[in-house]
Amino acid sequence: MRVQQRPAGWARRRREAASRRGESGMTAIEFVLLTPVLFFLIFATVQFALYFFADHVAQAAAQAGARKARQEADADPGGWRAKARETSGSYIRQLGPELILDPDVKLLGPRDNTVGVEIRARVPSVFPGLDMDVYAISQGPMERFVPDGGG
Repeated sequence: MRVQQRPAGWARRRREAASRRGESGMTAIEFVLLTPVLFFLIFATVQFALYFFADHVAQAAAQAGARKARQEADADPGGWRAKARETSGSYIRQLGPELILDPDVKLLGPRDNTVGVEIRARVPSVFPGLDMDVYAISQGPMERFVPDGGG
């Protein structure tokens, strides 16, 4: 099978036609103008992916800490706080140690038989000067065993 080739003078004629029309440098100019926009879009995508992943990590850590607090608050009134804080910290260390910066874990309750965990943290920034924080809270009623009154 034979591939048909274009004549050698084709490229030269094309260049000459483009230069007659005044479009000889347009590709380079378009590239220079569009490259910063493309880089901004790429970095913005990365930044918001970091933010949403950090938000999910914070929410998972708050939910895990709240589950532990709900389980332990009635049975161990003096030690549930340390256990809930450790559970939240463990989730952060496992899922996003470099993604959740300076986590502030606060324990809520017990108030009205409700306990919970609140987490605030910073997210690393791809853009200089952009400070983003995540906030997650999870709370629920304390679990307790209540014997049947019988009857």
